[in-house]
Amino acid sequence: MTRAVVYAEFGGPEVLTVVEIPTPDIRPAHMIVRVEAAGVNPIDAKLRAGIRPSATLDAPRHIGRDGAGVVVAVGDDVQGFRVGDPVAFRETSGTYASEVRVAAHNAIPRPPSVSAAAGAGIGIPVGTAYQVLRSLDVHAGDTLLLHAGSGSVGQAAIQYAVLWGATVIATASEGRFDRVRELGATPVVYGEGLLERVREAAPQGVTVAFDAAGTDEALEVSCELVADRNRIGTIVRGQDAGNYGVRAFGGESSTPLTETELAWRAEAFPVTMALLAAGAFTIEEGPSFSLADAAEAHRAIERGVDGKIVIVP
Repeated sequence: MTRAVVYAEFGGPEVLTVVEIPTPDIRPAHMIVRVEAAGVNPIDAKLRAGIRPSATLDAPRHIGRDGAGVVVAVGDDVQGFRVGDPVAFRETSGTYASEVRVAAHNAIPRPPSVSAAAGAGIGIPVGTAYQVLRSLDVHAGDTLLLHAGSGSVGQAAIQYAVLWGATVIATASEGRFDRVRELGATPVVYGEGLLERVREAAPQGVTVAFDAAGTDEALEVSCELVADRNRIGTIVRGQDAGNYGVRAFGGESSTPLTETELAWRAEAFPVTMALLAAGAFTIEEGPSFSLADAAEAHRAIERGVDGKIVIVP
C-alpha cells in the first residue's frame, strides 16, 4: 500500500487528509518512484481551496505535481533509467505520496550533488520563470523589473536573467534583500514610492517587466516604466491583464500557453538540473513537512515563508 494526501471537498488546509491506496501499478513507458520530496506550490493551495477553477470534485483528489525520489520499478519501453536511480520529476499527478507512478518522459536523472528537496523545486517555479523570460525575450542589455523577487519563481527568474546578461531590479521585503543581492539583482522595497525607487535604481530605464506579485502597484509601475507592453508579463493577474494591455502566462488567463511556451517549461527542467549540479544555480530550501502535516505545509505557503516548501513522506 501507498500513503497519499487527498481532499474530498474544497476548503481550507484542514480538508487535506492522508489515506492508504494500492501501490501504483507499473505501466509501459512509466516508472514507480519512491518519493523523497514533493514540491508544494501556490497552485496546490489555490486548487484545494477552489480559488483556481478545476473539474467537479466528485471523488477524493490527489495533490501535487513536482517531486524527487528513487526509482523502485521500471516499465517496458523505458530507456535510461534503472531501479535505484535518483530522479526528479514534473507534470506528475499526486506527488504528495510515498510512491507515485511517473511517465519516463517527465523524469530526469538527479545527480548526487542535488538534494531531493532541490530536485522537487524545479518543475513549476523554475519552469514558469524560464518560460516567461523566454516569452518576454529577456537578453543581454535588458533591464528587467521583477516583482516578488525573493519567491521561488522570482529567485529562478533573477538567476536566469542574470545568466543571460540582463540587469535585474527586484522588489522584495527588506528582510529578503540579502538573498536578492546574493542572486545578482538590485533589491527595492515594494509599497508607496516604488516608481521613484525603481527609477533611482535603474537610471538607464527599464525595458521589460515580470509580475509574480499580482498587485495593482506591480502592474501600474511596470506600465509606467516599460514602453513596449508586449514586454510586460504577469503570472498572477491573468483575468484582467488585458485591461492593462500586458501579457498573461497562466494566472487564470483565458489564453492557454502555446506549444512553444509549454516546450520552454519542459526545457527548463534538464537545463536547471545541469546548472544545479555544476553549482551555477541555487534553490533556496525551506521547511519540510510530513504527509500527515500537509495542512501545515499549505498554511505555510499561504502565509509566506522563506525558501521552497516540500513534503517529505
